[in-house]
Amino acid sequence: MRTVSLLACTILIAVMLPADEASRRADLTRWKISDPNRPAPAVITPASPSTQQSPGKAPSDAVVLFDGTNLSKWQDSKGGPARWKVTNGVIEIVPGTGDIRTAQAFGDCQLHVEWAEPNPPHDKDQGRGNSGIYLMSRYELQVLDSYENKTYPDGQAGAVYAQTPPLVNACLRPGEWQTYDIVFHGPRFAPDGKLLRPAHITVLQNGVLVQDNTELTGPTNYMERPPYKAHPDKMPLLLQDHDQPVRFRNIWIRELGN
Repeated sequence: MRTVSLLACTILIAVMLPADEASRRADLTRWKISDPNRPAPAVITPASPSTQQSPGKAPSDAVVLFDGTNLSKWQDSKGGPARWKVTNGVIEIVPGTGDIRTAQAFGDCQLHVEWAEPNPPHDKDQGRGNSGIYLMSRYELQVLDSYENKTYPDGQAGAVYAQTPPLVNACLRPGEWQTYDIVFHGPRFAPDGKLLRPAHITVLQNGVLVQDNTELTGPTNYMERPPYKAHPDKMPLLLQDHDQPVRFRNIWIRELGN
């Protein structure tokens, strides 16, 4: 019975952990300490930093979703061409044209997005530079002008929308380029639809930790907390049209082991 229980625990841990983490744990016993025969990590060219004047470059192993030229890797909600503007290397939301989503589906990932709020600012609260970044098309990291703009904490920039406020307000002034560096692990479901693992997100905004391995309660919706419903392990990334001309640039993503 003791052996069976240990095996069951091992299987449960393997199911609940992300595949790359489960693999790392297995490697702790598979290889001797400081074993020179252990496979070396892949060599890549890292990302270069951005400035307010110009975006940096993506890592060599990233999928570049916007390089400043066109929206060929994006589409509208019906699968047609994305109708936002591209001007001077920048995407700008065209209010009323609808959300845009990636043609490619993604799951667990490292995502880099740069965004800037309209300047001068207009309106206040949720009406000031509102947009959102939806992982798997349903888990929103809020985009908002939260520089000297009071709103509900789980709706300000850096929040997992309607769930978890950011640890701090790290916003820059309207018009300045801001960065989100996101590590996201999506939920996992059993064949019968039962939730095996909730989604988790870590976010650095402008180099400051604002979400620390935060567990999501389910999809993010306005004024409700819907439960998880089974969906594929990979789904498109979505950017929200909230009727305000928020700008984006330098968007890239690195897929993590599923």
